[in-house]
Order: sequence, then structure tokens, then C-alpha cells
Amino acid sequence: MCRAQIQRWEGWGGHRGHEEDTGRRDTKGAGHGGHKTVGHKRHVVDTEFRMSKETFFYICNQLRPGLAPHSAHFHPTLPLEKRVAVALWHLATNVEYQTLSPLFGVGPSTVQTCVREVSYAVVLLLKPVYLRLPNEKELENMVRIFRTRWGFPHCIGALDSLHIPIHPPLRLSADYCNGQGWHSILTQATVDGLGQFWDVSTAFPGSMENSAVLESSSLWHFMGKAQKYVLLGDATYPLQDWILKPYQEDENLTQRQLQFNYRLKRAHSVIENAFLRLKARWQILLKCDDCSLELLPTLVLACCILHNVCEAHDNPFNEEWLEGTEPTELPKPCQPAPAAMEDGRAEQVRELMCQYFESCGEG
Repeated sequence: MCRAQIQRWEGWGGHRGHEEDTGRRDTKGAGHGGHKTVGHKRHVVDTEFRMSKETFFYICNQLRPGLAPHSAHFHPTLPLEKRVAVALWHLATNVEYQTLSPLFGVGPSTVQTCVREVSYAVVLLLKPVYLRLPNEKELENMVRIFRTRWGFPHCIGALDSLHIPIHPPLRLSADYCNGQGWHSILTQATVDGLGQFWDVSTAFPGSMENSAVLESSSLWHFMGKAQKYVLLGDATYPLQDWILKPYQEDENLTQRQLQFNYRLKRAHSVIENAFLRLKARWQILLKCDDCSLELLPTLVLACCILHNVCEAHDNPFNEEWLEGTEPTELPKPCQPAPAAMEDGRAEQVRELMCQYFESCGEG
């Protein structure tokens, strides 16, 4: 079984995969990331590597400058493609180093080195293309996508957080214990209307609240300059003139407030679905046992970038990957934002949105 998998990988011939006819085009890809995707093309997606062979070799070529065979850690005959394959297999399956090493005929320490160096190369070489702040033209395109796909005007993104389970260092155990009593690192992310990440801040200890992470992130400063656009959040974020969140549910809400909540939650689901796809495709994010706390931020960024690459290159998503991605024993922390961070002027923006949706009717 193991030898057959390796041979299938090396030749990428006759492998079992997931084939699908897709007509999805990433309209952001050409404008935001500076690359175009291939629409209406049949792709075969490998189960272990979570991408088509075309995308795999594209990534290898992009990473080649950062993975030149200069490292003393690598055997000189270990090809770049094999190093990338080892790393992707680990990120996709979360198989332990000791289990993965015989599949590729390398030692556990080599697997660890592949994961580390490939992750760093992904962040160094692909982040400037696939995960960066948009310019003004791209922002306008993102507004158009949110309006046409989700029916929400003036919106450039949905904002949420992801808690990744970890084994915390003993001396810092309390710092990484989140509000639900389990240990995690916290990642804040923003996606566009297509579910692709355009801002990610990570490495925060699980005990931090979403509002505190937001205030310390570059997104806080970026959005302060983009006054005519809004992000969509939930109750864990403070209401700002650029962050809209639902009205608190109670029996006193008016019909148009209820309609606003429905519209916002529907549009906000784009990031919830993006997180599900991210964790299903890169299952290392379900529980990081083999990864050091120092490497973890780079690994999380690399997974978000690879998610964008796969989505932008129209690689089909296998729904079977979703199995087991939402463990019920780890409920998500949901501490409401402190009232002191709320901006009173933002209520006017929310009221204007209510009026807009009322004029549009149901939908």
C-alpha cells in the first residue's frame, strides 16, 4: 500500500482522485491576486495532497527559489517535488512524522524539516500574491462581489476567528486556555465574497478576546482608512462604523431589524464556510500535536495561502473531507465585545442598512 502510494505520487499516473466539472471563476483572482484561474476545466484532485497535479507543480515552480538545495538538512538527492509532497501530505492529513516517514522513505526529522522549510517558503513567496491587503480598485471589485453574491452593499469582507487546539507550554498554560476551557492559539481572518482570505493575523494565545485581537491587528488600522466600506462580524466584535454585527436577539426587535440580522448572518456565512473548507483541506489545523509553538503561526498562514491557491485555481473540493472537522467536545469561545469599544456613530450606519434592506423587500 505504502509503496504503491509513493509510486503513484512520483509518476502521478493512474492515481485515484476526485474529478469534477466546475464552472466557477474567481473574479477576484484576476484583479486582486494578479493571477487568473481556469474556468470550465476538469481537474483531478488527489486525496492526500488536496489539489490537482497542475496546481501541485505550479506551487513547486513558485517555491523553487526558496527551496534551493543549499540546506545541510536535506540529502542532496531529495527532489524539490518530493519535499513539497511530504509537507503537503502532512498538512492535509495531520499524519504524525513517524507514520509519514516510511511512505516517502525518509526519516522523521526529514519530514519535520520539509514541513518547516516548505511552510516558510509558501509564506515568503506566495503570500505577496495570494494573501495581501487589496488596493482601491480591488476593493471596489470586492464590493461588487458581496453585493451580487450575498446581497449586502458596501461590504468588502466577513470577519471571524479560528481557535486551533494545541498542547500549550507548561509555563504558559493559562495564557492559552480559552473561554471554553481548552488550549488554543487564536487566528483572526477576513475573507472576500468568494471565501478567499485577504487578511490573516495569528499566533495570539487562546485566552485573548476577539475584540482585543482586532484592536492590535493591522486590520484595525487598515479599515480605519477605508471609511466607505464595511466588514461583517458577530457579537464578539465591537460595533464600529466599519464593522457591522447583528442586533442582539430579543422580543423587542422590529421587523426590519430582524431582516437586517438575517441578511448579515447569511452574508457572514461565507467565512464560516471558508473556515470549514480550510480545516477540511488542511487537517493539521484540527489539532497541532507535532508542531512547535514557534512554527505554528507560519504553518497557519501557509494553510490559508494554500487554501487561496486551490480556490483560485478551481481545484474541486471533496465534501468527504468535511467528516470529523467539527469536534463537538471543543465548543467555540464566544465572549461578547466589551461595550466600551462600541462606537455610537455606528448605530446610524446599521439603521441606514435596515432602511436599505426594507426598501429592497425580502430576500
